[in-house]
Amino acid sequence: MIELIGVTTRKDTQFVDITSEVQRVLDRAKIEEGVVNVFTRHTTTGVVINENESRLLGDFEKILDKLVPRGAGYGHDTIDSNAHSHIRSILLGASESIPVHEGKLQLGIWQRIFLVELDGPRNRKVVVQVIG
Repeated sequence: MIELIGVTTRKDTQFVDITSEVQRVLDRAKIEEGVVNVFTRHTTTGVVINENESRLLGDFEKILDKLVPRGAGYGHDTIDSNAHSHIRSILLGASESIPVHEGKLQLGIWQRIFLVELDGPRNRKVVVQVIG
């Protein structure tokens, strides 16, 4: 089963917690055992799992800015000035797979699933595939 989750972002870089939406897709699939794959089709977003704590998310944003700063002379910037977003996306990755047991995502106590916007604000789609 595959469903799309719509996400509207409001900032250039933004961590959007989509865990509840992914669990709702899993609930509709009525799968007790298996795996859920969460995938972004956008080359300037990422999908990651981590803690939803505001200071930590701010730290992640600072690290991304330091590792891959905007406007650092990237070749792709001659096309549309968002090379930093594409490079950050490669570093973060486009998908995460989460085991499912007894119909629940097997995330750790503090783990949450995020779509990471890197070139916003925009309207995005996340693919959620339930296998089981």
